[in-house]
Amino acid sequence: MTTPSSPAALSRAAFATLLLVAFMMGANHVAARLAFDNGVSVTTAVAFRSGVTAIVVAILLGAYRVPLRLQHRHRKALLGIGLLVGVQSLCLYASVARLPVALALLAFNTYPLWTALWARVVYRQRPQPSVLRAMPVMLVGLALALDVSGAASGLGASGHWARIGVGVAFALAAAATFGLALVLTQHETGDLDGRLRTACTMGIVAVMALTAATAQGGLALPTAPIGWWGLAGLTFLYGTAFTIMFTVLPKLGVVGNSAIMNVEPIFALVLAWAVLGQAIAPVQVVGGLVVVATVMWLGLRKG
Repeated sequence: MTTPSSPAALSRAAFATLLLVAFMMGANHVAARLAFDNGVSVTTAVAFRSGVTAIVVAILLGAYRVPLRLQHRHRKALLGIGLLVGVQSLCLYASVARLPVALALLAFNTYPLWTALWARVVYRQRPQPSVLRAMPVMLVGLALALDVSGAASGLGASGHWARIGVGVAFALAAAATFGLALVLTQHETGDLDGRLRTACTMGIVAVMALTAATAQGGLALPTAPIGWWGLAGLTFLYGTAFTIMFTVLPKLGVVGNSAIMNVEPIFALVLAWAVLGQAIAPVQVVGGLVVVATVMWLGLRKG
């Protein structure tokens, strides 16, 4: 029998944990759609999930006695990162509320391209050749997944984009802001404990969402029991996935293999079909697989 400390057992545990996190992230967005369809606003959903996650991670900080001292540059960077992640969260959920869940996540999965762009613009870093090679492949896959011509929907290009355009714009805005947040995280707060960084970021996002909800007249709570299940589900799934990512995964030594979690849209596609009755055309499924495979290749490449 293989001992828990052996490399083989560790590899299996890491792989299974990564898949579990991807599954929970995909399920979180399906639960969010259930909540949105039953009276919950985007700002309410973000406030609940971010607030609970911040509290849970803060408890972990105390339990592990993580030092809370921050340098001035860390405080400035964390504020900016928190604001960006807040915008990303609101935009992505706004996209999920308007598009089939899998399509919203596929459009968001273009964030590696945005990351390379922001690294070039902000820090003058040249994109790696692999990113440049992947870019056209990913864009072709996304074009198929979104059915840019409107052929699969039967509505034609103008009719199809009138229906999905706003949702796609929100997903791409989420990808762009998340890409910038990743670049700033790497260059400005890379030396901070991941749990401290997450607690600060989620706290800022929760405050942003609560402020936006208040400006809209207050929290919009579910109007039906299924909506409460959706709100509870997205909060539990998101918070649990983040807690696992910043407590369990580092111990499993999965750095460099986190691209496996980009199968999230595939999990979301299956779950959205089973739970929400959402389905997309076969050609869109092919395009989605191209996007996911390209993102995973980028994350798993050597050097």
